[in-house]
Amino acid sequence: QVQLVESGGGLVQAGGSLRLSCAASGRTFSSSAMGWFRQTPGKEREFVAAINENGGRTYYGDSVKGRFTISRDNAKNTVYLQMNSLKPEDTAVYYCAASSFYSSSYFLRSETKYDYWGQGTQVTVSS
Repeated sequence: QVQLVESGGGLVQAGGSLRLSCAASGRTFSSSAMGWFRQTPGKEREFVAAINENGGRTYYGDSVKGRFTISRDNAKNTVYLQMNSLKPEDTAVYYCAASSFYSSSYFLRSETKYDYWGQGTQVTVSS
């Protein structure tokens, strides 16, 4: 069992930066791939980024590639999402998720491959 709690969301101007954190409890964090997704009202959840169990491989959605960086600290049971050069279209609720069984890019881009989800944190980018 893994419980996830996101933090770090807020209001920022376009061009600014935010760092989201996702703190995990449970013994399986270091053996789980982690992902970030985002969702706006009326739209499907969108893949943002994922990282494998040891942090050696990272994957990004096309809309955030080059601006966002995912990382993890297994000693702290925490995964991060550094968001730079933010745009108004990045406004969404951001969710972190843990995947116990998958670690490849093909699977981690799908929300159906994640077992546990956080409650989400709101990110609002003003123009």
